[in-house]
Amino acid sequence: MGIDSNTLQADVSSTPQTSFDLPLSTGSILEIHTVCLPPQKTTFQKLKHRLSEIFFPDDPLHRFKNQTFLRKAVLGFQYFFPILQWVSSYSFSTFRSDFISGLTIASLAIPQGISYAKLANLPPIIGLYSSFVPPLIYSLFGSSRHLGVGPVSIASLVMGTMLSESVSYSQEPELYLGLAFTATFFAGLFQASLGFFRGAKCHFATLNSVLAPMNSVFAPMPLGFIIDFLSKATLVGFMAGAAVIVSLQQLQGLLGIVHFTKKMQIIPVMSSVFDHPNEWSWKTIVLGFSFLILLLIARLTSLKRPKLFWISAAAPLTSVIVSTVLVFLLKSELQDVSIIGKLPDGLNPPSAKMLYFHGRPHLGLAIRVGIVTGILSLTEGIAVGRTFAALQNYQVDGNKEMIAIGLMNIAGSCSSCYVTSGSFSRSAVNYNAGAKTAFSNIVMAGSVLVTLLFLMPLFYYTPNLVLAAIIITAVIGLIDYNAAFLLWKLDKLDFLACLCSFFGVLFISVPIGLAISVGVSVFKILLHVTRPNTMVLGNIPGTQIYQNISRYKSASTIPSFLIIGIESPIYFANSTYLQQRILRWVREEEERLQQKEENLKCVILDMTAVTAIDSSGVDAMYELRKTLMNRSIQFVLVNPVGSVMEKLKHSEILDLFRTNQLYLTVGEAVTDISSSWKA
Repeated sequence: MGIDSNTLQADVSSTPQTSFDLPLSTGSILEIHTVCLPPQKTTFQKLKHRLSEIFFPDDPLHRFKNQTFLRKAVLGFQYFFPILQWVSSYSFSTFRSDFISGLTIASLAIPQGISYAKLANLPPIIGLYSSFVPPLIYSLFGSSRHLGVGPVSIASLVMGTMLSESVSYSQEPELYLGLAFTATFFAGLFQASLGFFRGAKCHFATLNSVLAPMNSVFAPMPLGFIIDFLSKATLVGFMAGAAVIVSLQQLQGLLGIVHFTKKMQIIPVMSSVFDHPNEWSWKTIVLGFSFLILLLIARLTSLKRPKLFWISAAAPLTSVIVSTVLVFLLKSELQDVSIIGKLPDGLNPPSAKMLYFHGRPHLGLAIRVGIVTGILSLTEGIAVGRTFAALQNYQVDGNKEMIAIGLMNIAGSCSSCYVTSGSFSRSAVNYNAGAKTAFSNIVMAGSVLVTLLFLMPLFYYTPNLVLAAIIITAVIGLIDYNAAFLLWKLDKLDFLACLCSFFGVLFISVPIGLAISVGVSVFKILLHVTRPNTMVLGNIPGTQIYQNISRYKSASTIPSFLIIGIESPIYFANSTYLQQRILRWVREEEERLQQKEENLKCVILDMTAVTAIDSSGVDAMYELRKTLMNRSIQFVLVNPVGSVMEKLKHSEILDLFRTNQLYLTVGEAVTDISSSWKA
C-alpha cells in the first residue's frame, strides 16, 4: 500500500497459520484509506492560526462579529468597563442586596485591613487605605460580581518578608514605605501587562472588522498564560507553609513578647518564643487566646452551617469592638497589653512622589517584590473570582481580571495603598450575603471612607492581640489537608512539589520555598517531555481496535509484527530517547520470537498521539527506518497528523514511505501487509 492505494481483496483463509485470526470474514473487501496531506497554507496563515490558538483560545472577538459600528463601539466600552454591562439594568432590589453585602464585608474588611498591614510590617492605617481606593477601581474594571477586594495575607507576608530582609521599617520608615508603594506599582504594571493587549485587540476590532484578522497576528500578545506555570501542587504547599509561618509569627501578639525576630523561618520564630519567657504576659495570653477561640468557633459554625455566614463575617469587627472597650475600661489593670495607638484620620494621602525609581539596589528590590507579590495576588484573585462565578454559572474573563487588578494596584500605589487582590474570605462573605454585582465593593469602600473620616480615634485602645487572633483565624483556612492528600493519591511528583514548597517556606524563606516548588514542577514537565510514554499495542479479538497490552489483558500481539504507540510530540529533547526505546522494544521482541523460532518482519509506529515533530524528530525517523531496513525489518507509519505529515513531506522523508509503509489505521496496516506477504 502507498499513499495512492485505494482498495484490495483480503482472503484471510489464505494467510499463514498463526494463533491470531484477522477480524475479517473470508471474501470481505477491506478499504485502504489514503493518508492525506493537510490543505496548503501560506506561512502567514500558519503563523496567524498558531498564534491565535496559543494566545486567544477563547476567540475574544466573537462578540464583534456581524455587528454594526455603533454596536461594536458599545461592546468595546463594555469590554473595558464591565460596570456598563449591568448599570443600565440596575434595580432597587439588586441595590438592596449589594448594599447589605457591602456593609457585611466592610465589617470583615476593616479589621482584616488593619491586621494584614501589620503582616507587611506597614502602619495599620495603610491597610485601611488599601480597602478604600482599590475596591472602587475594581468595581469599574472587574468582571466578577462577588470578588471582595482588599489586602490579602499571602501577598502581605511576602512583601513584609522580602522588604524586611534589606530595609527596616523601624529604622528607615520613609524608605520602607516608598519601596512598598513602588513594589505595588510594579506589581500592578506587571499584572495589567499580562492582560492588557488582549483588551486592546478587542478595542481595535470596534474600528473596523476588516482589520480584526490582522490584529490577531500583529497586536502584542497577552502573557496571561505565564500564571499557569504556578501549579496547584505548588500553591497548596506554599499557602500551607505561609499559613503556618504567619500563625507562628502572631505568637508575638498573643503572648505579649516585645523582642521578637523579624525573620520568617520556623526555627528563628520558635527561638524567639522560647528565648524570652520572661516577656510572656498572662493577661495578654488569656485575652488573646480567648478571642482566638471565639473567632475559630465562629468560623467553624459558618463552615458547618453556611446560612450562618454572618457569624464569621461579624466576628472580627465584634472582637475588635469588645476588646477595645475592655482595654479602655480596664486600662489601669491592662497597662502591659500592647495597643495600636493613634491612627491618622482622613482620606488617603497621595504617594506618587514616594515612588522609588532611582538607585539600583532599592529599585531592583522593589521590582522583585512587585513581580512576586503580583503573581501571587493575581493567581489568588483570579482563582477566587472563577470559583464563585462557577457557582452562579457565569464566566470571569481572566484577562479582564488581570487588567482590573493591575490598574487598581497602580492607582493604589499613588494613593498610599499596598498590594491588594481578591480575598477568599471576603468574597465568600460577599457571595453568601447575596451580592449581585460589583457595587458591593463600592458600598464597602464607602464604609471604609466613613471609618477613615470619623471613626479612627475609636481604634486607639484596640489591642494587638486581637489583630493576631484575626490573622490566625483568616490564614488557617489556607491549610488544605484534603488537597494535599489528593495530590498524594493522584501524582507523587505533584505531592513532592507540594512538600518542597511547604518545607522550603518553613525552613528557608518564602521566596526560595516558592522557587524550589516551581523548580520541581518544571522538572516534572521536563521529565514528561524528555521521557514520554511508549507502549506495545495488541489487537482486541474480534475488532480492529489496538490497545496497550499491559492495560488490556485481552489484547494480543500479532506474530511477526511489533506495534508501538507514542504519546508525545517528537522533539529534540526526546528524539534520541524515543529512537533508543523503540530499538529496545525491537530487540526484546526479536529475543521473544527467537524462542518460538519466528522472525520479526514489521514494526508499526502508531503516530496518532504524536501532535508535532521537529527536525530532530524527522532525523530520528530517518535513522530508525535505516537501522530497521539493515535488519530486514519493514518500518511503517500509521496516522501521522497534518503538521507531522507536512514536516515529513518538506524533509522528503515521506517519499521513502511508499507502498505498504503509510496507513491511516493500525488495522488496515496489519491486514494489508499480512495479505501482501502471502501474495
